[in-house]
Amino acid sequence: MYKEEYSERIIDAGFRDPGGRSALRVGKRKHACPTCGRPNMLSDADKRRGYQCDICADAAEGYGY
Repeated sequence: MYKEEYSERIIDAGFRDPGGRSALRVGKRKHACPTCGRPNMLSDADKRRGYQCDICADAAEGYGY
């Protein structure tokens, strides 16, 4: 029961990949990444938060894409 409740809270938070490494939010990808310039990588919510795309975030965190 706890696992289901926890899962629902993550989904309600609006993450694109609930439970994954990404902090990106749901929504249409229409903004370029401010770091690499790739088009259509971020949603409005991501841009408001000043996020970069998952590729750049993973590289910065040492995942080496």
